[in-house]
Amino acid sequence: MNLFTDIRALVLQAIEALQAEGALPEGLATAAVTVEPPRDPLHGDMATNAAMVLAKPAKAKPRDIAEALAAKIAADDRVDHAEVAGPGFLNLRLAPSVWQALPQGVLAAGTDFGRSQMGQGAKVNVEYVSANPTGPLHVGHTRGAVFGDALASLLDFAGYDVTREYYINDGGAQVDVLARSVYLRYLEAQGHEVEFADGTYPGDYLIPVGEKLKEQVGDRYVGQPEEVWLEEVRNFATDEMMALIREDLKMLGVEMDEFFSEKSLYGTGRIEAAIESLNAKGLIYRGVLEPPKGKKPEDWEPREQTLFKSTEHGDDVDRPIMKSDGAWTYFAPDIAYHYDKVSRGYDQLIDVFGADHGGYVKRMKAAVSALSDGKTPLDIKLIQLVKLYKNGEPFKMSKRAGTFVTLRDVVEEVGPDVTRFVMLTRKNDASLDFDFAKAVEQSKENPVFYVQYAHARICSVMRKATEAGVDVSDAALAGADVSVLSHEAELGLMKKLAEWPRLVEIAAKGHEPHKVAIWLNELASDLHALWNKGHDEPALRFLQDDAALSQSKIALARAVAVVISAGLGILGVTPVEEMR
Repeated sequence: MNLFTDIRALVLQAIEALQAEGALPEGLATAAVTVEPPRDPLHGDMATNAAMVLAKPAKAKPRDIAEALAAKIAADDRVDHAEVAGPGFLNLRLAPSVWQALPQGVLAAGTDFGRSQMGQGAKVNVEYVSANPTGPLHVGHTRGAVFGDALASLLDFAGYDVTREYYINDGGAQVDVLARSVYLRYLEAQGHEVEFADGTYPGDYLIPVGEKLKEQVGDRYVGQPEEVWLEEVRNFATDEMMALIREDLKMLGVEMDEFFSEKSLYGTGRIEAAIESLNAKGLIYRGVLEPPKGKKPEDWEPREQTLFKSTEHGDDVDRPIMKSDGAWTYFAPDIAYHYDKVSRGYDQLIDVFGADHGGYVKRMKAAVSALSDGKTPLDIKLIQLVKLYKNGEPFKMSKRAGTFVTLRDVVEEVGPDVTRFVMLTRKNDASLDFDFAKAVEQSKENPVFYVQYAHARICSVMRKATEAGVDVSDAALAGADVSVLSHEAELGLMKKLAEWPRLVEIAAKGHEPHKVAIWLNELASDLHALWNKGHDEPALRFLQDDAALSQSKIALARAVAVVISAGLGILGVTPVEEMR
């Protein structure tokens, strides 16, 4: 049930009718015709750009087309008034009965109201978090985890077949550093004095890992050279860190469908196969790159390398895939990983990266474009930094990780629901200030509280109605006479509900789950405004002396609660029935 889609269909029917009459030429492209809320609600309920889109190809004046469309559209029972504005925009005002049908539509669909088939089952891989398995997740990873998880849920709600994936960066030198750090904790558990050199990981989180290693191998590695224990300790430490990361993600309510190991690409021919795929397309060559911008000639030594011709797919410069000593660059396994994803038949790839990966975007998009012959789009979402505050002051917590604030610290401080909602109150590419005091503050200024309070208020009135003997089951409310809801505030709340299916599609198309959080706050605001009007106008209160009238009004409130539940479900936040 998407009113904006329905009214757009009405506009297209009007265009077809004018074509049949000869008032408009055949064959006009209508893909760019939209029906949207007008910028100013005083202008109407919906507006269409149809006349503006069709004017040039139809060789007609926009206002003339708009007036002809208005006459056709106004004849529909759903439309009260159609008015031409400006150079040719068409503003529509719908009949109250259209809005009054919304609550029953929501109650009939339940939390599936607004669920879209826009994705048509297309396979999408969303890769997010993908932190190095060298320690617990930090607050920056938290935002990326929440964003990626909410985006995956949003795409699923919009009709896509979504896979949530974590790429384990366990193939690089940092995992060797982890192994050496765990070995130091192992020696410490054996009673030895140890010193953490620069470049090792001194965090306390490795103490239990060293102790567990001692339990498993006893003193077998004590005093042994690195070549004896490095590989086994590396595997052991990686497994332990991934177990820790999985626990952290579980605390946040994040569950992955796939964990893909970078290490599995090495020594298996998979990197070679990916590079050969590019080579077969004439995109691999031996060459010398120009010096990087800003480098003086004496600071740079030209050398021949194996290069990927990424400039043929939109990159600024070609990229090295093999060092002069024959070792792969860090880019090579990433190419192989994305080659694997392309080979798995995904229709679209989405990577969620930290802000420090901004320089990596063009080369990765070029690689996927080349690997898929331009058939598989890759969208890379960069996650900006999170700054922690408490009462407006920079806030530092236990730092049990040794160098940073962990995901676990944040969730233990405010809970997973608050953490997730706050992380989604800003667009991913904007920095985020996370104030712990404001995040748990019970005020209108706190969007988490404001939305949860709206849901709890509705649950409260339903409990009171039940105590008063009013049947507020969804079946009973679905049969309530909502035509009695005619106040401007009541109709306004219904109009807001009508935006939900459209909002889902817009947010999904733009890969912007934060729009759901912002819209839920707006819906909650409209609910609270209607509730508060009831203080001065008893006729607007949800609970009335007449049971049938109470059911009508509570049907609207319940529809709001259903949509809030659906929206919070996308964000991974649990709706509450009582505020404590």
